[in-house]
Amino acid sequence: QVQLAESGGGLVQAGGSLRLSCAASGRTFSNYDMGWFRQAPGKEREFVASISWSGDTPVYLDSVKGRFTISRGHAKNTVYLQMSSLKPEDTAVYYCAASVGIMGTSLRDYDYWGQGTQVTVSS
Repeated sequence: QVQLAESGGGLVQAGGSLRLSCAASGRTFSNYDMGWFRQAPGKEREFVASISWSGDTPVYLDSVKGRFTISRGHAKNTVYLQMSSLKPEDTAVYYCAASVGIMGTSLRDYDYWGQGTQVTVSS
């Protein structure tokens, strides 16, 4: 079975940093594009960042540009989201996702999803 497992969430003060990790198992994800999404209470799930299978061409939500960095591990089966200068509006459940084909910004572009990890930023 294909599994994506996020970790690294938690409670942090505004201005702080967190590093989220997503480990993929069940098959080789080295040729999959990967993305991070988030969902705040009462809001729809939204795109945060994505990275191609080669680790090139990262794409970011405008509001996180310059603060968040997406990267892939050497084995390509792990993807990270380094979050800095966190703001209360970054509070959400963060989801990792894998795409077989399109490295898009829409939920429908992704085929596999993790269970999510909670990030809470206090003011």
